[in-house]
Amino acid sequence: MRIGAHMSVSGGKYKALDVGNELSCESIQVFIRNVRGWVSKPLEQEEINKFLGKRKELDNIWPILTHNSYLINLAGTEQEKLEKSYSAMLDELIKADQLKLDYANIHPGNKNEDEDEIYALTRIAKQLNNLIEDTKDSKVIILLETTAGQGNDLGYEFKHMKYIIDKIQNKNRIGVCFDTAHSFASGYDFRTKKRYEEMWNEFDDVIGLKYLFAFHLNDTDKGCGSRVDRHNHIGQGKIGKEPFSFLINDERFKDMPGILETPKSDNLKEDVMNLKILKSLRKN
Repeated sequence: MRIGAHMSVSGGKYKALDVGNELSCESIQVFIRNVRGWVSKPLEQEEINKFLGKRKELDNIWPILTHNSYLINLAGTEQEKLEKSYSAMLDELIKADQLKLDYANIHPGNKNEDEDEIYALTRIAKQLNNLIEDTKDSKVIILLETTAGQGNDLGYEFKHMKYIIDKIQNKNRIGVCFDTAHSFASGYDFRTKKRYEEMWNEFDDVIGLKYLFAFHLNDTDKGCGSRVDRHNHIGQGKIGKEPFSFLINDERFKDMPGILETPKSDNLKEDVMNLKILKSLRKN
């Protein structure tokens, strides 16, 4: 697995690559637009060129993911908010393509209270098909992130991902990002080797491992099945260190990004600590 972390783009998108390289990241995730608001100004050509130049220089960092805005909900029924969500996600994909990123990570969306999940999942698939069509010349793959199932969030069961993917017309542009903290909180217990293998067998049976492209590597304070989203440092939560060893040494995932989204301070000492722990778990 290619181990890395979410990096800040403060001072310029290319700075994320510089800092990632300083921390010996093999892969990184970034925000490429305003994640707390609907509107984000277009990328300037100079900024694009700097990022592409830096990426060519630091070709040891790959793949690179962008994480979309937390405001976006492709399952929404309120027309104004749905239009804003669609526009923001389209902007995300356009920027990701300009920066030649590999993946655009999204939370699938959240349904209305007391609504049958199928209706919301169908709306998500419809929006994704439109987005893929509107960016048909792009190679950026949209990754549906597994969620904890907090509140009305969708994506906490493998069958949710299967339902969406089955309805996507261009399946070359869709995949899954497995978040360890979220999936554990949603009820997938992979703390023993036996349960680990059983979980991936289920994933393959339901979704298909060919749709798995990336990981978020986070421990969690909350118990299995708690349906609460809380990230913690590797080995300091309910998951523990050993399951991360299963993932990191799994040959099926050797070229996939494993991105830390654990709490951090400005000096990034926590990232340094977590990256060191993860790399220490490698067996070869």
